[in-house]
Amino acid sequence: MLYNEHISHICHNKKEKTVTAETCAEILKTEKRGVLSVIGDGGYPYAVPLDFYYEEEEQTIYFHCAKVGHKIDAIKDCDKVCFTTWNTGFQKENDWVWNVTSVIVFGRAELIEDAAQTSEKVRKLAMKYYPTEEEVDAEMEKAIARVQLLSLHIEHMTGKLVNES
Repeated sequence: MLYNEHISHICHNKKEKTVTAETCAEILKTEKRGVLSVIGDGGYPYAVPLDFYYEEEEQTIYFHCAKVGHKIDAIKDCDKVCFTTWNTGFQKENDWVWNVTSVIVFGRAELIEDAAQTSEKVRKLAMKYYPTEEEVDAEMEKAIARVQLLSLHIEHMTGKLVNES
């Protein structure tokens, strides 16, 4: 196969594996964890797994973390970030290969300082993980003062069905 034909074949296959914005949104709404990547010390990437909450109407993803640390310092230095998550996938009948759909989001991170907004978004995030509202209330009462809310304003999002063979 000639080089140009090979490149054309690769590009065609990538287009076939691309998923819709609706599929990406559904994964962002339902999956529990992903990896936030920032530009760390010396320009090296720094990636950390985080819980998250997706606010579709705002096209924003929210995270909670401590108020200080490497991730916070990196975001203060450069607000450009990347976030990746994926679903559990599926196997076709009689096949060992997993088919996983991943979502990659590029955008700008913001440290939210407003206490009311922090409380509102952290409550929504917690409701995604805790079994009851009472447990969310108890945890928020105990910890909300120590929480830093991060928002990721989505600028570009892609999704892809990956066959792991």
